[in-house]
Amino acid sequence: MHIQFDSKETWLHKINPSVKLLTFASLFFVVLFIHNINLIVLFTLAPCILFLFFTGHPFRRIMLFSIPFILIFVSTSSSMILFGKGETTLLKWGLVHISQESLFRGIHLGFRALIYAMLGLTFALTTRPVMLFYSLMQQLKLKPKYAYSFMAGIRLVPIMIEEFTTIRYARTVRGVEQSYSLGGIFSSIRSFSIPLLSQSIRRAYRIAVAMEAKRFSQTDSRTFYYSIEFSRYDLFFIAYFAALLSLAYFISGQYPLFPAVDVRSL
Repeated sequence: MHIQFDSKETWLHKINPSVKLLTFASLFFVVLFIHNINLIVLFTLAPCILFLFFTGHPFRRIMLFSIPFILIFVSTSSSMILFGKGETTLLKWGLVHISQESLFRGIHLGFRALIYAMLGLTFALTTRPVMLFYSLMQQLKLKPKYAYSFMAGIRLVPIMIEEFTTIRYARTVRGVEQSYSLGGIFSSIRSFSIPLLSQSIRRAYRIAVAMEAKRFSQTDSRTFYYSIEFSRYDLFFIAYFAALLSLAYFISGQYPLFPAVDVRSL
């Protein structure tokens, strides 16, 4: 049982996974300390362009993936906008108090969450887990026993889902009825968890023995089936974000969209 999406390969797929991971992690840190609402709104265009046009997925699927983004934006910004504090009141109705200050803070918080969501999903859609762990071993010197353990764990997830489905079908064939009482729920959890846990322990032991036989615990240099190298796409990727961040900083200073500069001072 493997879930796959048909997509075409773009230049984002050719970037070294370690470079992509470190770049996105750095952007997470940078965005966390951006308090200028004009800058963060303009910088949102950088991950938005990559997510919409360079992930290699059809536009309809991209729009489907965007639905959680909209919900994240609305949920994170609305709580701050509707119930925030401020002196310049725009609307007051019962518990709802929308002020200019809360509006700016809510928009800032919503765009920050939007950037995080788009960066994270762009990384997930354009990075193969196997290549990521091979890159971590080769470029960031992650120990093979940890990397291959993670890869084995990822491979085991669909197997466990398939086993869960098999147990559920077996219970249905045998006429076991699902009880929604408190005792019935605990009984169902026990009947599912015990065989799944026993199978997982048995499978994990076999994997551990196989890895020990292949001497994954040794710290000596190893050869790899996939060789992950750096390329010009890595430099272009870093330059893309550096250029757009600088451009957003310049435009936000010269042509601000909002009068607020620092949402912390509102």
